[in-house]
Amino acid sequence: MKQQLQQRLQELKAEYEAGKKVAAELEAKQANVRDTLLRIAGAIQVLEEELAKAENTYPLYSQTPAIEISPQEIEN
Repeated sequence: MKQQLQQRLQELKAEYEAGKKVAAELEAKQANVRDTLLRIAGAIQVLEEELAKAENTYPLYSQTPAIEISPQEIEN
């Protein structure tokens, strides 16, 4: 009986250590994913800001409203 308990104890300790190792690996992966998401979010923000600047600074002709001028306005 004592031998069986000792064997089970060793098995549980091994499982516990293996579980700790897996948990540490998952935490490292989670930190890497979090860092990657932060970098991507930053890049998205920069691109959105640059696009907004480009739209305000350099309007496309298709976005520029047409202005009609009558001949009388040209003479005045």
